[in-house]
Amino acid sequence: MKLALKIDVDTYRGTLEGVPRLLRLLDQYHAPATFLFSLGPDHTGRALKRVFRPGFLSKVSRTSVVSHYGIRTLLYGVFLPGPDIGRRCAALLRSVRDAGHEVGIHTWDHIRWQDGVEHANDQWTEREVHKAVHRFAEVFRSPPLTHGAAGWQMNDHAFTLTAKMGFDYSSDTRGYSPFMPSVNDKVIPCPQLPSTLPTLDELIGVDTLTAANVAAHVLKLTHTEPAHAPVYTLHAELEGMKLLPVFEQLLQGWQAQGYELTTSRDLFNDLDVKRLPIHRVVRGTVPGRSGTLMVQGERVG
Repeated sequence: MKLALKIDVDTYRGTLEGVPRLLRLLDQYHAPATFLFSLGPDHTGRALKRVFRPGFLSKVSRTSVVSHYGIRTLLYGVFLPGPDIGRRCAALLRSVRDAGHEVGIHTWDHIRWQDGVEHANDQWTEREVHKAVHRFAEVFRSPPLTHGAAGWQMNDHAFTLTAKMGFDYSSDTRGYSPFMPSVNDKVIPCPQLPSTLPTLDELIGVDTLTAANVAAHVLKLTHTEPAHAPVYTLHAELEGMKLLPVFEQLLQGWQAQGYELTTSRDLFNDLDVKRLPIHRVVRGTVPGRSGTLMVQGERVG
């Protein structure tokens, strides 16, 4: 059984510090991964307006945002100009691809997309996606072939764009198995490989879970071979920094359980796309995460 590692890179600091640490660790365990990059300005500080979102303050207190992201990152876009990640870190981004990992698009401006796309119109959505696609092509000298939405936030037009932009597949949802997405009763010809496992920031601080025992909890979820290959989403700002030892425990545990650690693309290459079930994509909630996000809905075909 395979288990895909999908790495979301949200911030400038996560790119500069978290990505190199993850590259070294993944090389040590001979584990390829899919890295999805934020390619425009880091405006993390603008996330402060989420303070009024239900569940946000409890999540912040549980996961110690300041210790993971750093004060400077939390000032970007508010009191400090947001550094342009794709422009400043282009050589580093290319080094990820050159090390044998898959690379793709996370977003242009992480906070702008995560907080704005749900209610955005088609023109706004297309501009944001085009900026990310154009920057990716500038950095890598090739078109992007996969996309994983910031915060699993999408709208109807964004799903349409996953096919229009020529992505082979996307990972914009939470769910349990690969599927073809249906939006407004129209099938989007771009398969979804949803994230299937909870993330560390959704778990730590809930009940008795801490950084010391959360790896054991996640490994219990994969102890029995699932019907479909799991997709685990991690973050360069968390597992690539303070929670790197936890991620190493997961790598060791999964390999001991017999999993082949791999990229999302490897899972996609194993699919018979013509036989994938069709599911609606809907807004829903995930335990430990504030607000709503896109989830795999009922099967319709």
